[in-house]
Amino acid sequence: MLNIRVSDMLSKLQQLSSVKEVEQTQCVITKAGLFNNPLVISKIISFLSLSPLGSLVYAQAIFEDTAMDNPFVCNTMIRAYSKSVFPIKAIYLYNFMHQKDIKSDHFTYPSVLKACARVLWCNEEDMKCSRLVSCKGAEIHCQLFRLGLDQDCFIQTSLVYLYSKCGFLGLARRVFDEMTEKTIYSWNVMISAYDQINDFDSADSLIESMPGKNVVSWNMLIARYVRLGKIEDARAVFFEEMPERDAVSWNSMIAGYIQIRDYAGALVLFREMELANVEATDITLISVLGACAEIGASEIGRKIHLSLKQREYKIEGYLSNALVDMYAKCGLLNLAWEVFTGLKMKHISCWNAMIVGLAVHGYCEEALRLFSTMETSVDGAQPNRVTFIGVLIACSHKGSVDEGRKFFNCMVNEYKIMPDIKHYGCMVDLLSRCGLLEEAHHMIKTMPFEANSVLWRTLLGACRVHHLVDLAEESIQQLSKLEPLRDGDYVLLSNIYAEAQRWNDVERVRSEMIGSGVPKTPGSSHIGTK
Repeated sequence: MLNIRVSDMLSKLQQLSSVKEVEQTQCVITKAGLFNNPLVISKIISFLSLSPLGSLVYAQAIFEDTAMDNPFVCNTMIRAYSKSVFPIKAIYLYNFMHQKDIKSDHFTYPSVLKACARVLWCNEEDMKCSRLVSCKGAEIHCQLFRLGLDQDCFIQTSLVYLYSKCGFLGLARRVFDEMTEKTIYSWNVMISAYDQINDFDSADSLIESMPGKNVVSWNMLIARYVRLGKIEDARAVFFEEMPERDAVSWNSMIAGYIQIRDYAGALVLFREMELANVEATDITLISVLGACAEIGASEIGRKIHLSLKQREYKIEGYLSNALVDMYAKCGLLNLAWEVFTGLKMKHISCWNAMIVGLAVHGYCEEALRLFSTMETSVDGAQPNRVTFIGVLIACSHKGSVDEGRKFFNCMVNEYKIMPDIKHYGCMVDLLSRCGLLEEAHHMIKTMPFEANSVLWRTLLGACRVHHLVDLAEESIQQLSKLEPLRDGDYVLLSNIYAEAQRWNDVERVRSEMIGSGVPKTPGSSHIGTK
């Protein structure tokens, strides 16, 4: 056994800068018999779970090898989970601490309350989840009264944040007003809560009352304008009014350009951020990778990925999801698969990006196999609406009606997900491709909501392939009720009539097109050049 003093080891652990160094140090710790020393393990887990150069997966593995009864380590893991794509794990660990009588303190509660709020944000469509988490938050609040921690300003601020995310603005404001010591962060959280529901009068009233503003306060103003689509107002605050800017300021502006679908503008702003020597955060890179995905700027995405690997930066959570999505949308499925398979903890959005990517690019069998793998994975990822869109696209491109019907029914009956217009669109596309136009028409007519133009155009396109004039006429009639007909609609109907040798109708449709002033759009294509 190596003879190493704990103080020397702690000093060494202070200098950790990569996962590889942790692996090497762990061997030394084990040989020195220090693996069960709480101070040593705390240092390792703190670095792995909280540092951008660490790895939450690795931290979790080491944590699970310990007795899991150290309050400091538990708090560290709760804090890390609360910031990750798996905030629900923070709540699980908090429950575990109570079951095992591990003492919780004023460091535990801000993180677990933040985790509750983030679970709500990640599952905003799941009403059952929302109710359970809201109840958990109220239960924790009661626990705080019992422990005498309800007056801690950091805990109170976390309560304001949680109640605002739950939609209980009255409770959030009550906690805020009862705070004897308000930090600027507290003011910002309450102002942001009002901003989120567009109650700008209440938000502005608080802004005027707050003792001082910091960069976060200015960032919230940018975020407000961005959310309202007022990108020029946001630019004015960003470039002219703010006394200082941080990474969040740049992130908000980049997000603004993405919101108005000016993806090229977002990438230009990212370049300006680099030139200003502002270090990009995960949120920056997630937004930029999303912009790359939308316009096929795979070279910029690959440079970001290469830079992360060279810096040994941990690629986990939403950042890994963004990389998979970017590569998949750019058609670089081998690189998407490389990132995907390298992840030990996969969020549902990561599974979705890979399944949809495979399906859209024609790898239908692979997409369906991956869905089956996901259902039995240890990640506990539950299929959601996006998952089934990918699965139904795979069935449509494969031309498998029976599988499509099976998965559609599975979504409703087994996973209790009510289909939306996109799921019906996938089914109509599948049935139309396979020549089952009457069934597709029946599905459109019996949907629980009104069909949109995409569904009727899908049916119209199939009518030409299968020479169904009457159904084509109904499709064009329904389309005209929803929106002005496009040149392609007239041309398609004209061709259907021509193939049925109904020349008078061909002439009538062409005259209607000219009479309505719809020009025929010339064909075009574009390529990207370096």
